[in-house]
Amino acid sequence: MRVLFTVPPLAGHVNPTVAVGAELAARGHEVAWTGPAAALARLLPAQARILPAGEDVGGGYSALHERWRDLRGVGALRFLWEEALVPLARAMVPGVTRAVRAFGPDVLVADQQALAGPLVARRLGVPWATSASTSAELTRPFADFPKVGEWVAGQITGLLAEYGAARDPGGWDPRFSERLVLVFSTPELVGSAGDFPPHHAFVGPAFGARPPSPGFPWQRLDPARRRVLVSLGTLNQEAGARFYGAVLGAAERLAEEVQFVLAAPAALIGATPDHVLLQESVPQLELLPHLDAVVCHAGHNTVCEALAHGLPLVVAPIRDDQPIVARQVVEAGAGIRVRFGRTRAEELRDALTAVLDEPGPRRAARRIQASFAAAGGAAAAADRLEKLS
Repeated sequence: MRVLFTVPPLAGHVNPTVAVGAELAARGHEVAWTGPAAALARLLPAQARILPAGEDVGGGYSALHERWRDLRGVGALRFLWEEALVPLARAMVPGVTRAVRAFGPDVLVADQQALAGPLVARRLGVPWATSASTSAELTRPFADFPKVGEWVAGQITGLLAEYGAARDPGGWDPRFSERLVLVFSTPELVGSAGDFPPHHAFVGPAFGARPPSPGFPWQRLDPARRRVLVSLGTLNQEAGARFYGAVLGAAERLAEEVQFVLAAPAALIGATPDHVLLQESVPQLELLPHLDAVVCHAGHNTVCEALAHGLPLVVAPIRDDQPIVARQVVEAGAGIRVRFGRTRAEELRDALTAVLDEPGPRRAARRIQASFAAAGGAAAAADRLEKLS
């Protein structure tokens, strides 16, 4: 079987496909990726086969976050569709078409932000599956905001019309394959699976190999303190200056009990006390087994990685799918939400104390951890793709 992954140039969307691709390759299948090649080369293993698509906007797509990082709510959503998703789809369609014709995939797996994949697969008659690297789109995110939902539907309809792929009377949507949607989560986090059709496969997180991280000072982890990671992900750090101030204030108040591992630009933080371990980046998957809790922006990958290690969370969502993921964490009982833009040191201290000291969040995190393990991850995703072909 040949499987072609169509992805945007963003780590959180590429990472699950790395794990699934490795599992497929181990079973003897051929795999390749298509998208902006220069960006994908930094995110994929060295031996990965990359077929270029949308290279002319790849770097600009990543650089858009300079304008996007301070947006919130509907403004951020409009920017995402008008400046990122639709232009990327237009730019990628020619390259994805060439990739499909050159590679001859039996199955195309399209990330929900790589809309060119379904457009080309449907035109060329290739079976395709959705890679839902975040569960937000599956939870009717605009149910309470119908005008926003109508606007998003209009963006999709306009894009389909450009390529002669106007919606059928039944209403096809390039974000959702009608045959297989790989959901890298479980109902224990997302909510009841009863609301989803059977072709939505809850396979749990799929963790693949990551690019090597710079040396981490493991010897500085303090065995006498509980340890907490604070991370806003790779795209949100510059927006976190005020939040980092609250983090340092909470760290001061918890100095005798907790060591903070803070993943942030040193230029935004300045001098830190000895019990705060500041690093520009951290080897997150390797670090998580040494931690007691995680403070983050409610990015889907970070949340799932923490819960896969049974760690409770304090979540401070910023934009996009993050408020939805934060709500899932809170409703599952696995963490506490704080305000990203207005959190005070005392509020953050109290939230951290609660997830560290109260048994409920840790029990919920471990329940989700067990569901992730049972779901099967990359192996379960590969099983479903083999059946699809």
